[in-house]
Amino acid sequence: MAGLDELAGALQVQLLHPDAVAPARTRAGDAGHDLRAVEGAEIPPDAHRVVPTGIAIALPPGIAGLVTPRSGLAAQHGITLVNTPGLIDPNYRGEIKVILRNEGSERFVVEPGDRIAQLLLVPFWAPAIEVVSTLTESDRGSAGFGSSGRR
Repeated sequence: MAGLDELAGALQVQLLHPDAVAPARTRAGDAGHDLRAVEGAEIPPDAHRVVPTGIAIALPPGIAGLVTPRSGLAAQHGITLVNTPGLIDPNYRGEIKVILRNEGSERFVVEPGDRIAQLLLVPFWAPAIEVVSTLTESDRGSAGFGSSGRR
């Protein structure tokens, strides 16, 4: 049976900047595609910057793009994303930009070409919304956050 990559076809990527690099996976088994900066930025502690990637993509219907932090940047430098994950709708065709935030104690410098985030492609369901007077029953019911106890 064909894998999901084969069934979905190719992801269309437009390079909007001469130094832009198409999203790529570092290793064949990776889920996320690395996104790279096309401009440098300095991010002081407790601040954020919008960093352009120089690319636009055409997602197929039923697929969303989630822009997620890179674990190495988070662990080593305290760099995360303000709106994690960032959502790219399938009908968006503009440039992908990443809002990096410095949670670390030192200034962080982004250089053009740096891997700054990852793009994860995921299927989604967008059903019609039905307002009802009561919901169907479940075993949990309305028991809230933490209701299952510690162990």
